[in-house]
Amino acid sequence: MNNIQRITIEPGKRGGQPCIRGMRITVYDVLSLLATGISEQEILDDYPELDHEDILACLSYAAEREHHSTRIAM
Repeated sequence: MNNIQRITIEPGKRGGQPCIRGMRITVYDVLSLLATGISEQEILDDYPELDHEDILACLSYAAEREHHSTRIAM
């Protein structure tokens, strides 16, 4: 499975925000934790339903969105 395919968007879940594998954990939740300096291992310890590939999927999703938004701005 391509990492980014782990990200799902469902209109009725978390206000349509991108979530991980249909769970209620959003990409934003994970990225926010990483941005505050919390390690990947701490996130995985706090959210045992997540795995390393989920963290990579969040980073890939954010990178793809950033890449896409900069192409539009040019």
